[in-house]
This record gives sequence, structure tokens and C-alpha cells, in this order.
Amino acid sequence: MKCVFAGWRMMSALWSRRTHLFSALAVILLLTCMQAPVIAHAQSAGSGDPPVMAASGEENATTTWSSLVRMIHDRSEQSQALRSRLDSIVHNPISPPDTRSPRATLSSFLVIMAEANELWFATRDRYLARHSLWMSPEEEENVAKVRALFEKAAQTLDLSQISASNREQSVIELVLQLQEILSRIHLPELVEIPGVGAGAAETGENGTTRDKWILPGTSLTIERQADGPRRGEYLFTTATVDRIPDDYDTLKTLPVISEMTEDTYRYYIYTPGTLIAPRWNQLILDGPDWLMRQIGRQTVWQWIGMILTVVVLLSAIIVYLRWNARRPIPQGRGRRQLRRIAHPVLLILAVNLAVHVCNDQLNITGALLFFITTVGSLIVWIAAAWLSYQVLQLIYIWTVQTTESPTSFDSSLLQTGFRALSFGIALLVLGYGATQIGIPIYGVIAGLGVGGLAIALAAQPTLENFIGGLILYADGIVRVGEYCAFDDLAGTVEEIGIRSTRIRALDQTLITVANADLSKRKIVNYSKRGAFMFRHQIRLRYDTPSDTVKEIIAGVRDYLAAHDRVPESPLRVRLVEYGEFAILIDIYANLAAESMDEFTALQEELLYEIREVVETNGTGFAIPSSTIHVVSGMEA
Repeated sequence: MKCVFAGWRMMSALWSRRTHLFSALAVILLLTCMQAPVIAHAQSAGSGDPPVMAASGEENATTTWSSLVRMIHDRSEQSQALRSRLDSIVHNPISPPDTRSPRATLSSFLVIMAEANELWFATRDRYLARHSLWMSPEEEENVAKVRALFEKAAQTLDLSQISASNREQSVIELVLQLQEILSRIHLPELVEIPGVGAGAAETGENGTTRDKWILPGTSLTIERQADGPRRGEYLFTTATVDRIPDDYDTLKTLPVISEMTEDTYRYYIYTPGTLIAPRWNQLILDGPDWLMRQIGRQTVWQWIGMILTVVVLLSAIIVYLRWNARRPIPQGRGRRQLRRIAHPVLLILAVNLAVHVCNDQLNITGALLFFITTVGSLIVWIAAAWLSYQVLQLIYIWTVQTTESPTSFDSSLLQTGFRALSFGIALLVLGYGATQIGIPIYGVIAGLGVGGLAIALAAQPTLENFIGGLILYADGIVRVGEYCAFDDLAGTVEEIGIRSTRIRALDQTLITVANADLSKRKIVNYSKRGAFMFRHQIRLRYDTPSDTVKEIIAGVRDYLAAHDRVPESPLRVRLVEYGEFAILIDIYANLAAESMDEFTALQEELLYEIREVVETNGTGFAIPSSTIHVVSGMEA
């Protein structure tokens, strides 16, 4: 205004002298002075300097990100309580952003991101200035604080439609893209945004009853949450979150009108490392220009690094599988089970390492990041379900090995129970993993009810075998470790499963019979015998005297009666027949033995002793023979 009045006085003086030339110059000077504030204001907006705010509070169309943040801090300086609450929102790690109104939500996002940017780039510049290969502990702590601030700023967004497995990396991209959008457009003045400001005390005047507010000139919407755990809070809607990447792509070529000098999102996605590029990034910058060429929102060097990571991962898996196939199989069940546990553990470690390299070192972003994290999480959760099943099986093996009779009915039932429990827990782990990935597992379960009838019909044989297994358990027909004969089959029962029973034959072949089929067969369980029958016949030569035969019978009977493994009854040793070429003595007794191996060893001992009794009495066993009598000197 001083320029305007000075020009007016000069014009009056010159006019009084009636000097036309100077009058024209005065008019030009007057117009120049009157336009100077407008020109200065436009230059200030273009250069990032804070615009001149009208005292009357009229709408200022050139309010930018930086000026709005500065205005928020200026207002907080007027009240110590407001300043304290605003500092708590930014610096207190457990203090959430203020989302009581659209103004509070937008203000919280702006001041949190401003603090994160300042700390981020200050730490980056300090790291690059030190010329050190590794970041210092203080710098690593600052990077962790920046990530925490980004996550806090993301609390102003409704992220309910983003799966938990992708949320950690997605939130950084979303807040940086939203920041870049807001830094390229003009924002309304603080007083024009409805509701109470961030950290301000709420009164009847500054409160808001509006459920939704749209940032002027955009589709960015802040809306009150009607339900859910954050009910009543004002958040950027899910539709807004979905549009943020597209809106950024639309505006990224426009100049930044705030005080930020670089595109933070571009720096984040096109540099390796976590927020701050490591030293080896300079090799990429000094390399050919085509390394930084963008293909599918990733640079060429990122594609090369990702492909090499996948190739190394697959090669390592193939080498491990070939090496494992050549290893000798352990003899103990526990050691074999430990080897089975190693497979899912190594798979989880390998996939997590590959995902870490792609996300934190190569810094893959966007849709490709979503694909990598989803596939990686899927593999990890499947391996986790596999691991839980194998661990419970190892617990079962250790439990059975500590029992006194691992072939008892309880161990058989324990094996099936552990197997069913392991399968159920594996399904629970898999279902939880599906919810973390974003698969609506409850909808899948509800959908199974529609096809329940078809599934039941398809599972009828399995259900029949399961019931057959229950019959085998309930009746106690066979147990693991018992030797049985099943019609034309015979062998030792090794496992009674949910669907089938496995039998190890005498020639060590493995026979698998469905439980439903086995329960219908005639089963001879030799292991359930109280004693083993010992029945043999000895053949004495015909030249054995009668007294000797009597002594042999008495000697064998006395020996068996004195043996502690031969019950008193039944016990028979009798002369039963004069055969074609031998005198037959029948020996019948029972032997107290718990297994076939024990019985055969005891039988061998008795047969040796019976032979000794026969030989001690001066005779021997008969062999098939014939006697030919030749008569000579017969008359014709």
C-alpha cells in the first residue's frame, strides 16, 4: 500500500506540472506498484515460500503442504497444552494419530510425515557424508523411527482391505504416494477443513457432525468409520486407498509446489536397501544408463536381482533334494522323523530369505511386491502346517519309545489319535495363514456346505475304512506288533491307520489292506495265544528193545515236567503206533512264550534235549528202509 500512495503522490505532482511525458511514466509506475504484491505472491507460491495469509480469513487458493504444516505448528505455539499434545502425536511411539475429525486426520498425517521426512533425509545425508560402509547404531535407530512414523501416518488410512502379509510393505508406499499427491496440489486453509484440529480441545464450536469430507478438487475422502474396531474415527476411505497409486501416476509428472525438493516415493522404490540406499547403490548409478530404465514399474537392475535370487533359491533346493536322496536312511524312527522335520524348516528359511532380499535389499514395490509377498507367505504357511504335523508325529514317536509296551493297544490308539490331532492342527495353521494372506477362509468354509453332499458321497469309502479301523480298535482284534494270519495273508501288524492297516510279511514285503476289508476277513491272531503248542513225533528203530523204549518215554516226560517253561497240563509222551519202518512216540505239551521268536528258541532247546535222551539210551532215530529176505536152496 505504501507503494500505491507514493505513486499517487508522484502522479499528482507531475500532473500539476502538466508534463505529459512524466505523467505517462507515473501511470506506469503506479500500475507496477499495484501489481507488485500480486507478482510477489505468485513468485512466493512457485518458489515454495509461505504465502501471505489474509487477515480476514478469506480463501487462499495457494495453500500448500508446507504452508499448512507451518500453520499447524504456528497455532500450536500459541498454546502450551496444544503443543504438548501435538508433540505427543508425533514423538510418542504408542500415541496414535488424532482422527477425531477430518481436520485432525489430515493435520496428523501432514505433521507426522513432515517429521518423518526431516529425520529420514537428515539421517541419509549424515550417512553419505561419513563415507562409511555401514550405518551407525544411531542412524539405524533413526531409520527405525522413520518406519515407525510411516506406520503411524498409515493409521489415518482404512487398511482393512489389505492383507496382513502385505500390509507392512504396502503402508510405506501408500503414505509416500499420498504425500506426493498432496505436495502437488493446492490444499484448503486449515479453517476450511471441518472439525477440531489435531491435538486441540474439542468444543461445541469446533466439533463436527459431518460423516464425510472430500478434499476439494480431488476424490480423496475422509469418512467416519461406522463399525469395526475403529468405529467413530475419521479415516481415508478404502476407496481412497485403492485410488492412491492411480492418482499418483496421474500427478507424478506435475511439479512439486511444496518445499520438498525430490520425489520421496521415487527415491524409495528405485533405490536398494531400507529407506537409505547402501554404498553399493553407487555402482548402479555409475553403471550403464539402461540399468535405471523402468520396465513394469521396476528398474532393470531390480529385475536382474530378482531373477538371480529366484535362480539361486531353486538351485539350492534342487541341490539339497539330490544330496538328501543320496544320504543313507537312518535306522531309528526318531532320527528318520527328525530328517522329515528338516525339510519344512529349510523351506521356510529359504523362502523368508528370498523375500527379504527382494523386499529389503532389492526394494521391489508395487504389484510385483504384492505377488512376491503373497506367494512367499503362501509357501511359508503351507510349510508351517507341514512342520506342525511332523513335530507332533515326532512327539508321538518319543512318547511310544518311553512306554514299556510300544505294541499295546494304547500305543495303537495313541498313534491314530496323534495322527488325527496333527492333521487337525495342520489345518488350523493353514487356515490362519490363509486369513493372513487375505483369503476369506470363513467364506470358503461356508461354501463347503453347498457341496457337502457331493463331498460326503465321494468320501464314502474313506468313511467306511475309518469306521472299519474303529471296529478293529474297539474289538481289540489286532494290535500293532502282533503276528496274525488274514485268509491267505500272514505277517506282523506294523500300523493301523485311519484308512488302512499295514502288515509286514515274513519275507519283509509290506502288505496294505483297507480297514473295511480287513474287518470282514477271518483273522487268526497268533500273538494272543496264552501258550505255544509243542507237538512232535519221534521215530525209533525197530531193533530198539521194549525196555529201552519205556526208558526213553519216561526220560522225555521227566525232562519236560521239570522244565519251568512247560506247564504241567497238558503234557503227554506216549507210544502211539508201530509204523511201517519205525516205532512212533508222540510228544505233546504247551510252551510259555510271548512271541514266535521266543517259542522257536525254546522249541530248539527241547528238541536238542530229547535227542540226547534217545542217544543216551543206546538207540537212534529210524530212517525209511526196507528189509529183503533172500531164501536160498529151495527145491524145485
